Amino acid sequence: MFDYAKRGLVKAIAVSALFAVSTIGASASDVSSVTNPYSPAYGHGYRHGVVPTRESLRNMNAFEAQNKTTAALRASSKTLSYGGGVDGIGVTSGSPKVYLVVYGSQWGTAGTDANGNMTLSGDASGAVPYLQKLFKGLGTNNETWSGTVTQYCDGSTVGTGATSCPTGAPKVGYPTGGTAFAGIWYDNSVASPSQATGAQLAQEAINAAAHFGNTTAASNRYVEYVILSPSGTHPDGFNTTSGQFCAWHDYNGDQGVSSPYGDIAFTNMPYVLDMTTSCGENFVNSGSAGVLDGFSIVEGHEYAETVTDQNPAGGWTNHQSRSRYNGEEIGDECAWITPGTAGGSANVVTATGTFAMQTLWSNDTNTCAISHPVL
Repeated sequence: MFDYAKRGLVKAIAVSALFAVSTIGASASDVSSVTNPYSPAYGHGYRHGVVPTRESLRNMNAFEAQNKTTAALRASSKTLSYGGGVDGIGVTSGSPKVYLVVYGSQWGTAGTDANGNMTLSGDASGAVPYLQKLFKGLGTNNETWSGTVTQYCDGSTVGTGATSCPTGAPKVGYPTGGTAFAGIWYDNSVASPSQATGAQLAQEAINAAAHFGNTTAASNRYVEYVILSPSGTHPDGFNTTSGQFCAWHDYNGDQGVSSPYGDIAFTNMPYVLDMTTSCGENFVNSGSAGVLDGFSIVEGHEYAETVTDQNPAGGWTNHQSRSRYNGEEIGDECAWITPGTAGGSANVVTATGTFAMQTLWSNDTNTCAISHPVL
């Protein structure tokens, strides 16, 4: 595994020099637009809602702390505002549907566990059935982690730049009774690329839409496809010197990939356990109970960001001039906050199990919330 801590020490001088050069002669307002070079979105604008590794986030914070102006920006408002929609799409203003796409023959032989979840011989840690249980459990057992997203809306009555929703505006749906889980497909027709590009991931999401019969724009309006890459692969450079992230989301149009089935929202979900604690292993739970913490924390982050910003950045993002990276979303605002502290990650209990989850930004309470009433 790549040693991010060592790289951070080596890069510090270069970063300081970059910051100094980029701000020479700049006014305070100019400095606000400086891009944080430690962000995994730096130079990769399509990495929407990207989950940085824990080391990357520490480096991002350290960079901002070097300068009072950027430190002030970091402390500025985290309020999200509406982006006006892209192709008429802002949020998943209906019942969310999530399709899991197990991408590539490297996953091995498929089977089924006692609860009807897909298992795979190449998934010794059981990440795939774990994610199935996660989505089958959302909206059950009176869980209110999903409640935070229901305050966000889209529609013709919501003006660009709005920070709250008018009465009657269609809001993100609550996945009552585990209805978020819409299906799973093991695409073992080909091997997953060693380093799948964003365009290849978008195309796989389009292939999945065809597989599930979602062949119209209407059938994909409230849908997202989670592209699960197998252990040992590096989608978009994951777990390499250039891939200091755990996951991101996007839609096909942003990748320049045409879809005959309307806009297709998808998540690049690598096998995050390959990066162990950098992507959340044992972040909330210790020992064997926390081996898969990263899968629920990271995928929960991307799920919440997709339903509140389905076609980035037409939904709800932070439009403040903050130095981290443009368009922070509902999960970005609260990533990797230490469990047991204010706004920290915690366990969420559903009818299908207990899952480590991060908090989500709540405009109406001005906090990172692990629970919120369903609106």
